[in-house]
Amino acid sequence: MYDVITFGSATRDVFIKSKQFDVIKHKSFITGQGIGLNLGSKIYLDDMFFASGGGGTNASATFAKQGLRTAYVGKVGNDPGGRAIKDELEDLKIKCFLGEDNKRQTNYSVILSAPNKGRTILVYYGAGHFLTKKDIPFDKLKAKWFYIAGLSGQSAKMLFPIVSFAKKNNIKVALDPSAAQISMGFKKMKKILAKLDILKLNQEEAAKLVGLPYKDENAIFRKLDKFMPGIAVMTKGPEGVLVSDGKEVFKAGTFKEKRHVDRTGAGDAFGSGFVAGWIYSGKIEEAIRWGSANGTSIVEKFGAKNGILSKNQLKKEKRWRNLKITKYKL
Repeated sequence: MYDVITFGSATRDVFIKSKQFDVIKHKSFITGQGIGLNLGSKIYLDDMFFASGGGGTNASATFAKQGLRTAYVGKVGNDPGGRAIKDELEDLKIKCFLGEDNKRQTNYSVILSAPNKGRTILVYYGAGHFLTKKDIPFDKLKAKWFYIAGLSGQSAKMLFPIVSFAKKNNIKVALDPSAAQISMGFKKMKKILAKLDILKLNQEEAAKLVGLPYKDENAIFRKLDKFMPGIAVMTKGPEGVLVSDGKEVFKAGTFKEKRHVDRTGAGDAFGSGFVAGWIYSGKIEEAIRWGSANGTSIVEKFGAKNGILSKNQLKKEKRWRNLKITKYKL
């Protein structure tokens, strides 16, 4: 019996950092600015390293480091990237149920980082976006919790079978939906919401899902709470988080960062940290503290897993002990 089984993307990430990456402001960029590189010339790097990423593997790393018996279900290519992901997860004592794709390569991300300026991520959608029922060993999935993150592409179709299986087998479900699930619309997602114990979204995703104005936080929660019995978590970036249990809303800021290196994996770290805190304590305040600490620690280091906190760190390191949390009636 596993404490948590995670589902979602697995990627091979390469982080590239250079002071020579120039940030250019121009209206042709969707965000208003982009990274400019001199065509036909060499760009010298200050740092480069490889790591695994993806919502599914990032979450599994949090649960394993925080002392929970953890397994991961996903799909990789039959290639060095896929083998590296499997080796890294096994080093963390995570049981891997990995489907192998002989036609597609493992998902890949190249993170271009301009120090103190920002980053751009180049993404290759590979094997991880083609998870099917044949890749999921349902007969071996005995767990207390399922944590679902980053099911995109064709893999998004697996959300309904996974959640249905969980409910039939008295397995609790936490969902950090991908853009593919958000784009399905509220009408289709209502069936899933009714079966969730924890739903984690950022504010933009929450507003888009329920079809309400971005800033109308209480109205968003009221609509979510109407259709789901569990806890709704809405992250607000540097502003912190709001959490509703259907009766009250809990509000918190963030822990102070010692330094800001890279935010890759911060959302995964918060979501999985929140669920781990909830599993151990059954208290929303404690779950917020665990999630916020884990998310803050991630941005202080390169890589989506390097900053993940252990259960011991969360309990003993003074900087993670206190986070101001207020609450009000919904």
